[in-house]
Amino acid sequence: MIEDKAERLGAHEIATWLRRHPKFLGQFPDLAVSLVVPREDGPAASLASYQLEVLREKNRDLNRRLNELFAIAQDNERLTLRTHQLALSLMRAGSAADTVRTLVASLSEDFQGDAVRVVLFAPVAGLAPDWLQVIGERDKRLAPFLDCLKAGEPLCGRLNPDKMPLLFGEDRAQAQSVALIPLKSVGLVAVGSSDGNRFYPGMGTLFLRLMGETFVAALGRFPGR
Repeated sequence: MIEDKAERLGAHEIATWLRRHPKFLGQFPDLAVSLVVPREDGPAASLASYQLEVLREKNRDLNRRLNELFAIAQDNERLTLRTHQLALSLMRAGSAADTVRTLVASLSEDFQGDAVRVVLFAPVAGLAPDWLQVIGERDKRLAPFLDCLKAGEPLCGRLNPDKMPLLFGEDRAQAQSVALIPLKSVGLVAVGSSDGNRFYPGMGTLFLRLMGETFVAALGRFPGR
């Protein structure tokens, strides 16, 4: 009677029982050796060989993930250093004009932006380059940017068409992807790249936000501009 009941056990019940008793095969080593595990890419293998192969694959996967984390850590270290150097340069600037120029130069050279555009709500004495626009905070042309300015968080990716004319005009080849940095009560900074994948939605924006806040603080040293 017991044997009949055991024979009626399905594969699912057996698998469930073995999961609850992972040490079962340790009590029957001969059974562990005799079990055969089918493989999709080769002949059948013993359970022990199969387990070893699974462990090796997990080890390879862990090594890949470790290498990825190491690469991310290196990138973050480089970004931290560049952001720190930018902060020092901004604090050393002797005027509002030099502060703005320092930011643009750093974003172009150190952060490799193909096109940098700045929109300020108030003019800066002695500064009128082609990459700068001075627009009143209530100007209707800023309507497409109101959500970004209100949220105060950088945006990355391909900009909506209604945002492009103000920032890049006809020069859109260098703005296939853009990092847009809102500057609280000051304006906007846009960093364009000819690489459509350079800036993308979901990428980390912490360093962009820190750069924007540092710039606002540095520019605030010159209230009269």
